[in-house]
Amino acid sequence: MKTYEKKPLTFDEQLLLISKRGLIIEDHEKAINSLKHISYYRLSAFYVPYQKLKDTFNTGTTFEIILETYSFDRDLRILIFDCIERIEIAIRTQIIYTLSIKYENSHWQDDSNIFKRYKSKNRVIDPHYELQKIITKSSTIKNREMFIEHYIDTYNEPINPPSWMCLELLTIGELSRLFIGLKNSNDKQNIADYFGLPTTVFISWLHTLTYVRNICAHHSRLWNRTYAITPNILQKPRFSWIGKLFENNKRTFYFLCTIQYLLKSANISSQLKIKLEDLINKYPSVSVKYIGLPTNGEDNLLDWKSEPLWN
Repeated sequence: MKTYEKKPLTFDEQLLLISKRGLIIEDHEKAINSLKHISYYRLSAFYVPYQKLKDTFNTGTTFEIILETYSFDRDLRILIFDCIERIEIAIRTQIIYTLSIKYENSHWQDDSNIFKRYKSKNRVIDPHYELQKIITKSSTIKNREMFIEHYIDTYNEPINPPSWMCLELLTIGELSRLFIGLKNSNDKQNIADYFGLPTTVFISWLHTLTYVRNICAHHSRLWNRTYAITPNILQKPRFSWIGKLFENNKRTFYFLCTIQYLLKSANISSQLKIKLEDLINKYPSVSVKYIGLPTNGEDNLLDWKSEPLWN
């Protein structure tokens, strides 16, 4: 352990520092402006692949390519966040519909017998209790959702709104915990079937969806990220899938494959392939091998667009 002794630098000093490390600054004014609204530290996360030696940029690396890489990552995040939104809504819909119809009960979420407690990371999760706490809070806060306000003003029984209102209050992480906590394994599989997945894989993918959704929401980096929470490899796909060479589940491209599979199996229109291809073409100088696209060993990308999932 040692004492942190780095001193704050002005924008000009920051630019001088990276210039001394070999980064080519073609437009000083543009570079300064970028540092003012992006920050040196945030941009520095994109330096690593352009440095074979620590704090020494590869010959010919420009500030412009760093900015392009940053912009590529930002656009990729926006694209993925849009897809996650569509998938999250579909998952919520299927949970509500499947359980409402099976139990013939608009308020199944209030029945504790439908749920079970389970252990997660050395703590016990009680999905029924968590759900009731969220519903109660939403009903008692000052600025209630309009649909909650309408229910409270209109009905006195049951106390809680129906499931299709209550589950709108849940985040994707809370939906994930609710799904895991369903007592009947057939209930879980019936929901997972809609997305063409076995329950174990669906739970894993839900977990990663939550993880990546939070990365996007906090404007963190997806380019050149090694995932801390990885989606299971799909061993027996029911629909078109990808070859073994594309199954690096620690990188963003595999996650893109999982959301493409979910979108296609649920028949959700998103044009993900077209948008992803357009994004890659928009930034030809940015190396997309850092999102997990495999190469043939000579830095030439394999043709992901011809894989059955994307074709």
